[in-house]
Amino acid sequence: MLASHHRPGPDIRAHHIIGTMTGGADEISSALNALLADLFAIYVKTRNFHRHVSGMYCRDYPRLFAEQGDQVLATIDPVAERVRNLGQTTLRSVVHITRLQHAVDNAAMNVTTAEMLAELASDNCRLASSLREIHGLCEYHSDVVTAGSIESWIDEAEGRIWSLTETFE
Repeated sequence: MLASHHRPGPDIRAHHIIGTMTGGADEISSALNALLADLFAIYVKTRNFHRHVSGMYCRDYPRLFAEQGDQVLATIDPVAERVRNLGQTTLRSVVHITRLQHAVDNAAMNVTTAEMLAELASDNCRLASSLREIHGLCEYHSDVVTAGSIESWIDEAEGRIWSLTETFE
């Protein structure tokens, strides 16, 4: 008779990872998926603005937007990996992203550079605030690994905010 190889289910794996069985993995993963949706939305907006800057700063701002877009894009996979490490699933479609995102899209034809800077600064402020909330959730559920990663992502968001607001002033 063959021995049965029982694999632990998601709840057991999540318990092993974050030390709790109180729904922490589900709650943290849901928050991280909403974060992922916002990251995608901010990335697309940043790249859109990158392509549509005009005026006397048409060299400097596209570079700033490209760098910031690349940084946001580089955050997406680590966030998704944390969700998967918690035993949960990540975003599956553009429709899923639009359902979860809080960041507001901007498809306006004539956005001034000042409006672009202000809007991206505002988006990143909301993102940093969301990250802080998720950090508190991680601390509550003793998920120190995700909390540690979030600290780096907060630092990056604050750096983007600083660059956007200093450039704007």
